[in-house]
Amino acid sequence: MVFVSSVALFVFFVISFSAREAADIFKAQGGNVTITPFTHASVQLEHAGKVIHVDPWSVADLSAAKPADLILVTDDPGHHLDVKAIAALRKPGAPVVIAANGLKRVPDGIVMENGERREVAGVVVEAVAAYDLSPGEPYHPKGEANGYIVTLGGLRVYFAGVTECVPEIRALKNIDVAFFPMNLPLQRMEPEAAADCIRAFRPRVVYPYHYDQDWVTRVTRGDPRGTATTRGLQELKAALAADGIEVRLGEWYR
Repeated sequence: MVFVSSVALFVFFVISFSAREAADIFKAQGGNVTITPFTHASVQLEHAGKVIHVDPWSVADLSAAKPADLILVTDDPGHHLDVKAIAALRKPGAPVVIAANGLKRVPDGIVMENGERREVAGVVVEAVAAYDLSPGEPYHPKGEANGYIVTLGGLRVYFAGVTECVPEIRALKNIDVAFFPMNLPLQRMEPEAAADCIRAFRPRVVYPYHYDQDWVTRVTRGDPRGTATTRGLQELKAALAADGIEVRLGEWYR
């Protein structure tokens, strides 16, 4: 009996540990917010019976994903705007918020401009500017793409999308959880620059994401996925520890 109980306890611990690895829970008004990273820049949020997907990508195993009451798309490349993933996850009539560059592929999408704030599907959404400062291709001009702040039960969750550290980001206030890119093309948003930018708006918790562009290229052209880079992750964690900013590392590349 003791052996069986010990095994049962061990199994429960492993299951609980695995669940924590897959999804993180944050306290909020009206119930917890559950955050589940999927792939590269794809994230699922749950709060009070509502499910939100950000940049869903069908490269991920979406069998565990929940049907979406709201979908947010930051930009128009396929690893951000994937019509197949949107169709698979979208509840009938669920709104899809996009930047203007996605309107041809999501004709019924709700276009939000940089700086706009509105309530969509009962959720307050703010569109934050996301653009490049350094010249060179690929280049993201101002006004073409969005980051988003989603407020759920008072918890403010920020998805930066693909961007350098523009003034609109440095001016952000009261961010609880942030998803922030790193290792972008042409040495944009290198780990040191990412740490400096994150310090400017001081989220309580930050998830580095969108940090392996080579992995995305391999997957997009049908090559083996291979092992993802970990470049800069521990450096970012160490750099922000002194500022009291917790860095959490999701399993983005599987």
